[in-house]
Amino acid sequence: MNAIRPEKIEATETETVDNNLAAVSEVEAGIRDFVRNDIAYLRRPASTTDAAPLDPSAEATVTNVNSLIQRVAGTSLAEIENLISELESLRDLLHAEGQRVQREISGYAQLSQAAMKSTRMIADNVAQWKRAADGLRNS
Repeated sequence: MNAIRPEKIEATETETVDNNLAAVSEVEAGIRDFVRNDIAYLRRPASTTDAAPLDPSAEATVTNVNSLIQRVAGTSLAEIENLISELESLRDLLHAEGQRVQREISGYAQLSQAAMKSTRMIADNVAQWKRAADGLRNS
């Protein structure tokens, strides 16, 4: 039976955790860039200095449409930001739980090795007692 060495378990799990954290960080960075660069313009108020002058009714309509879009987009962006913060807290929780599980596995491996050593010692002592008993019977 192959015994699993705790050092090897810890090293492999640490590498896996590091790789997973790197992937999560990349995804988070992509989401942040998307929100900041591709969606952030929806939050900015529309500047009227760049556009050609409109008649008052058209300007009121444009303002109403811009206001509506900003309200809808603002709500969506707020929900996305809340979701991102919830996902970040969930990631932290999962990371902490992963570390806890890793410690538990390491402790189990150490306990298993100690149990195997104890079992070997008991088996060796029983074998010695048996040999001693056989020697006493034969003499």
